[in-house]
Amino acid sequence: MITEKKKVTKDTNIGEVIRMSPEAKAVIQKYFGNGCFTCAGINVESISFGAMMHNLDPNKIVDEINALEG
Repeated sequence: MITEKKKVTKDTNIGEVIRMSPEAKAVIQKYFGNGCFTCAGINVESISFGAMMHNLDPNKIVDEINALEG
C-alpha cells in the first residue's frame, strides 16, 4: 500500500513535523538549533511561531521540509 506523505504547513507544530518526517529533524535543527528538542513547547508551537521567535521566514522552512524525500 502506498501512502501519500502529509504536507507540512507553517501551522504544523514542530513535534508533529518530527514524528511525521524524522528526517526533518535536521531541518529543524538547522533553523532553530538544538534547544528546540529539549523545549516543552515542541509539541504545541508551530513552525510559524518558531520562525517568528528566530526572525526567520516560515515558508522557507516549510518548503525545505516538504522537499525532503520520505
